[in-house]
Amino acid sequence: MDFVRTPDDRFENLPDYPYAPHYLDSIHGLRMHYLDEGEGAPFLCLHGEPSWSYLYRRMIPGLQALGRVVAPDLLGFGKSDKPVNREDYSYSFHHDALVHFIEALDLRDITLVCQDWGGLLGLPIAAEMPERFARLVIMNTFLPTGEEKPSDGFLAWRNFAEKQTDMPVGFIIQSATTTDLTPEVMAAYDAPFPDASYKAGAHMFPLLVPITPDHPTAAAQKEARERLAKWDKPALVMFSDKDPVTGPAAKHMRRLIPTAQNEPEFTVPNGGHFLQEDQPEVIVEQIAAFVERNPID
Repeated sequence: MDFVRTPDDRFENLPDYPYAPHYLDSIHGLRMHYLDEGEGAPFLCLHGEPSWSYLYRRMIPGLQALGRVVAPDLLGFGKSDKPVNREDYSYSFHHDALVHFIEALDLRDITLVCQDWGGLLGLPIAAEMPERFARLVIMNTFLPTGEEKPSDGFLAWRNFAEKQTDMPVGFIIQSATTTDLTPEVMAAYDAPFPDASYKAGAHMFPLLVPITPDHPTAAAQKEARERLAKWDKPALVMFSDKDPVTGPAAKHMRRLIPTAQNEPEFTVPNGGHFLQEDQPEVIVEQIAAFVERNPID
């Protein structure tokens, strides 16, 4: 598998990102980067499209006070290796890499913290490996099976990602936040991608979202729904108020997972799709209260 590796100097002096890099030999001979801060039961923080572990930078200190924080960069993103051919990216590619990651680090008593594609990947894996997961924190994500009609907005985004040859990553992050990002922060989101040859994974993620029931990703998402409908461990569903992409899924996710209905219904105020960027302190406060209500036995 042909891949590129972002030069280290692209990541020098990023704002609010003092964390030491860690690397794991992943599938297909690729190297996966992750952050690993603190001690105790792990919070597995999964980013989505087209961000990377930088998205969690301002949540890590607060979560670290509660336990160990593990935040990988999905293959194709951040400091992880990036296959250059779009056809190398699939749901199973990302799924298998994350399963390998969890098993290689032998993560147990995991609190999953997921958003966007972090949910489409992390929630099915939690449903498949419930013995390793203790709690779920679900933010601005969904489990699409292709049976629902996709919105015009999503179809436009999908078409843009497919047809574009050089995705403007920093601009996309800015357009999906309520915060005015500084040029330095926007540059940090662009840092993993020196040029278009590094962006195949970013272009492919929207195409991996099922829009028909026979889409290759659909079966795994449907199976995850069925398993999570029987989930008996704590689950917190916490969406933001200004996300037109996944906002309508909040009620569905709360109804789907029985234990989510045991938690207070909270909407993150003034948060866009990337709510970790907009309201990190508010999110950590809610997670801390959730953890206190639901200690691990």
